[in-house]
Amino acid sequence: MAGYRFFPAADKRQDEIWRYTHEQWGEDQAKKYIRGLHDHLQKLANKDIPWHPLPTGLLVPSDLNLSIFFSRYEKHYVFFRELSSNDIGVISILHGAMQIPVRLNEDLERILKKEEE
Repeated sequence: MAGYRFFPAADKRQDEIWRYTHEQWGEDQAKKYIRGLHDHLQKLANKDIPWHPLPTGLLVPSDLNLSIFFSRYEKHYVFFRELSSNDIGVISILHGAMQIPVRLNEDLERILKKEEE
């Protein structure tokens, strides 16, 4: 069974989503939202939900040989790529109100710097 793994930026954003939801709507809602997010990620990993590719050269520079996919969960967009293990690697989780191109590029740059090290 395929699974999912978080890159550091996505893991941090997951924590931020938890904190914000907990502060605004309480622990029960925070648990519900995060559990729903994880259910969504597992469905993506199992390919039970369609993967939508990001157009090369739009948000992902064309010189990067990366296939990045996205999916929407509630108010957030999940950006991920397929790993060699057939798991998905969650690159970023961004709220629809964020400057998605800017934030996604920041998260991609962090990943690429780690891979080059």
